[in-house]
Amino acid sequence: MTISRRKAITISGSTLAGLSLGGFNTVPRQAEAQDDWPDSLVERPLRDGFPAELPLNADGSAPEHPESAAGPITEPYMWRTQGRQTPDIEFDYRQLRIRVDTRGLARLAGTLRFSDLESLSLVSHTFLLQCGAPNPRGIVKWTGVRFADFADMLGLIPGAHYCRFIASDRFYADEPLSTLRHPQVMLAWLMNDEPIPSEHGAPLRLIVPFRYGNRSVKAITEMVFSTPGPRMPPLPV
Repeated sequence: MTISRRKAITISGSTLAGLSLGGFNTVPRQAEAQDDWPDSLVERPLRDGFPAELPLNADGSAPEHPESAAGPITEPYMWRTQGRQTPDIEFDYRQLRIRVDTRGLARLAGTLRFSDLESLSLVSHTFLLQCGAPNPRGIVKWTGVRFADFADMLGLIPGAHYCRFIASDRFYADEPLSTLRHPQVMLAWLMNDEPIPSEHGAPLRLIVPFRYGNRSVKAITEMVFSTPGPRMPPLPV
């Protein structure tokens, strides 16, 4: 079978691939073969037990727990890797090297080292870490520095509005600076007065205690600061 150039342009690449295999009698694509997907909106059962309760104070902050209540975090560890295995990186917080890209929005940029964090005030808080599912969860004592103090050290300008945290398993989360500057938000390297275990996010972990645990990005490898996109022109009157 032959077709003109003009006709070829109007035929999709997938159809042309079918022609090259001997005509139009090809096996339907998987998406087309699925006939059990409803062609209208229908009611579906909700996830059982999701999301788990995240108890917060009336002002939206996380309750502070006594240190005596601190303990382990239950499994699973929720890494985004094959088999949920902890990525093989340098876990010693004293050797941490984190790329900090401020994109001209701060006085400092480059590689964050532990000596930079040591110059800031040390803080400890005991919070509940709660996943959206029933597990993992646990009341944990975290020790590190306030993110607000870290941001001030960088010399961020008021025009910086977001930070993207990238983890060793390439999971990432974007958070507004207005959230990150909350006094409870931390960059932590100690868990229950010991270095954070590799499975829980060594060498450095973000702690956002008034959000579900996946927002407390583990094993940070990179931070990228940004601004909102340019303003859109006004709609026509």
